[in-house]
Amino acid sequence: MKLHFCTLFNSAYLARGLAMYRSLKEVCPDFHLYVFAFDDATHAYFQKEKLADLTVISLQEFENPELLRVKPDRTAGEYCWTSTSSTILYCIQTFQLDHCTYIDADMIFYHNPGVLLQEMGDHSVMITEHRYTALYDQSATSGIYCVQFVTFKNDARGMKVLKWWRDACIEWCYNRHEDGKFGDQKYLDDWTTRFEGVHVMRHEGGGVAPWNVQQYDILQDKEGYLVKNKKSGKVQELVFFHFHGLKFYSGDMVELTGSGYSISEDARRYLYLPYAKQLFSIGDHVSSQSSISNPNGVSQTRIPGRNENGKIIWKKNIYNRLRHLAGRIPAYRKEENQVYHRSEL
Repeated sequence: MKLHFCTLFNSAYLARGLAMYRSLKEVCPDFHLYVFAFDDATHAYFQKEKLADLTVISLQEFENPELLRVKPDRTAGEYCWTSTSSTILYCIQTFQLDHCTYIDADMIFYHNPGVLLQEMGDHSVMITEHRYTALYDQSATSGIYCVQFVTFKNDARGMKVLKWWRDACIEWCYNRHEDGKFGDQKYLDDWTTRFEGVHVMRHEGGGVAPWNVQQYDILQDKEGYLVKNKKSGKVQELVFFHFHGLKFYSGDMVELTGSGYSISEDARRYLYLPYAKQLFSIGDHVSSQSSISNPNGVSQTRIPGRNENGKIIWKKNIYNRLRHLAGRIPAYRKEENQVYHRSEL
């Protein structure tokens, strides 16, 4: 079965998008990725590279009057959220696909995602739970489900849900909480009761992310990585990991996670450090071969809670120790190890 994916990003996320694409090439024998280039530099890059199993789509090709009407009222991030459902619909309709899965660009695939699509069976839509660790539960504000891997089949039920979501996002999609809405994501909360044919992904190796990785041991085997649920003991393939919140700063510094998420030493060693190292390498190559100077979205601002050398500020460290004593963060939180210089990877 040929798998169809779409994603969107601009040149500041180009290294991440390329890393994600390369991971698909390694683990997925038959797929096609549609990249919606959210700036001209990204479109020009892919037009020149002509990568196998990848089609690049410019904003000029993609944007319709409905999107252009609301674009001035949305921030760049809000417009990306507004556009997500429209990218899926565009791919299904333009390329006559039998299904399409939207995936975030800041993910890496470690096993063939075909196992996730097979799980759908006769369902028409598949959504992914955040599966928050209790300490980080943001369901009330950010939603039960994460728009990171969402699949729609080109059938009556799938198109009904997708078009409803597209229309809702054009009507309202902002980075704020209002009347039970938040961005494009809170709309998914009631899909299992609002619509027919919606399946919630059961495979725990899909959707592993900094907000739930604390629930798993990361294991390594000859074929890749596995996740072991600490509570149930169940072991499954790690299909993909979502590196949400990873940020680059000037001086070749990288912060592994945002929002104060704790990660285990195994997650750091097996997943985060190799990913950051790969992004530095891809960024170097892109910068040397194109006019894109910042493919990793490097921020020139100082790292929060750090001095000019990236070292943790003493008061910040004491603050987090107090947070741990109050039960707000886990004991294995190692604040000093969230930020690395490139030479340390």
